[in-house]
Amino acid sequence: QVQLVESGGGPVQAGGSLRLSCAASGSIFRFNAMGWYRQAPGKQRELVADLTSGGSTNYADSVKGRFTISRDNAKRTVSLQMNSLKPEDTAVYYCNAHLWTSPGSPVMDYWGKGTTVTVSS
Repeated sequence: QVQLVESGGGPVQAGGSLRLSCAASGSIFRFNAMGWYRQAPGKQRELVADLTSGGSTNYADSVKGRFTISRDNAKRTVSLQMNSLKPEDTAVYYCNAHLWTSPGSPVMDYWGKGTTVTVSS
């Protein structure tokens, strides 16, 4: 069993900053990638940023230059530094981990329960 627990969400004014963190625990053999997705009211869940085990990053165009993803492999955490926040960044942010739980197991996706970010104008 794998658990992902997010923290760091909350209300913030436009132009402000927040840092989200996600801690992974449980039966984890190896990570393929970890990342953040978000889902705004009435919209589909979308990728915000992810970070592969090789160190490659991928950002949504809407957050490039404002958000930075990082990972601490020893602590099994992934963080998302969000600067210059805009009202359109308001959403529930979900941590995602793409990983193997044991040698030879299929790679699978795991999700946190989400943390809410509300940006007011």
